[in-house]
Amino acid sequence: MRKHYTVAGHGFIVDAEETLFPEMKQYEPFMDEEDGNTLFTLRVQKSVAPILYRELHRQEDEGTSIICGETPEGKTVLEFQVSDEVMGRLVCSQDFTVGDVYYMGQRLYVVNNSLMMMYTFASSEKLTTLFHSSVVSHQGKAYMFLGKSGTGKSTHSQLWLKHIEGTELVNDDNPVVRLIDGEARVYGSPWSGKTPCYRNVDYPIGGIVKLKQAPHNEIRRMKPVEAYVALAMSISGMRWKKQMGDGLHQTENLLTATVPVWHLSCLPDQEAAELCCKTIANKD
Repeated sequence: MRKHYTVAGHGFIVDAEETLFPEMKQYEPFMDEEDGNTLFTLRVQKSVAPILYRELHRQEDEGTSIICGETPEGKTVLEFQVSDEVMGRLVCSQDFTVGDVYYMGQRLYVVNNSLMMMYTFASSEKLTTLFHSSVVSHQGKAYMFLGKSGTGKSTHSQLWLKHIEGTELVNDDNPVVRLIDGEARVYGSPWSGKTPCYRNVDYPIGGIVKLKQAPHNEIRRMKPVEAYVALAMSISGMRWKKQMGDGLHQTENLLTATVPVWHLSCLPDQEAAELCCKTIANKD
């Protein structure tokens, strides 16, 4: 069975056993008809044989690992592990238009990660990127909160929701950012971490804030080079592949020039949310 989805204006197809789709409830707000606007197709099947590849990079986080490698033919391979046990492998065509994912366990986990990776790779040259960020909307604009895991991105969003009237959560982990005709917009996605927020919405970006835990609340505008680094640290991608690296660099440059980026040293309290909102949303 095939189903088509559109996220941030980019379409993709999932080709899988019919039994998978009832599990993919978070994708239902993004489902639509095939219209020729397809970035990639992901074909899902149970593993039948090992895949030969050499490891290039490894990302580990809270008991999970994603190993990035390459086959002798030059295809990209991603291996997904949980507690050192292989759950599945994704093999991408060289132009990232087709992905074959082979699962051994935790099928939905493997498919979710494969779709995120394929989307990231296939959209990288289209001024589009996934951010590791929590995002809220307020008075028609969106505000993105960046930082390493554990720095309080979700907490700060919750403080806005609680104390800033008219605030709504857009996405709590992996929103999509696109630059279209010189405007930066952020989109909800089917990938929102531990918070079930799968909204098919988009807003112009009013500001981006890098958070840092501190014993006080203080906010300042970041300089361009500093802002570029903050953005780059929140964007995933295989930068060692020239076309992808160039695409990400172009997106980061344009975002730095288009959107104000702030640094917020803060406590997890109401005052921090109010100070941030007043400063970046120009509220009196």
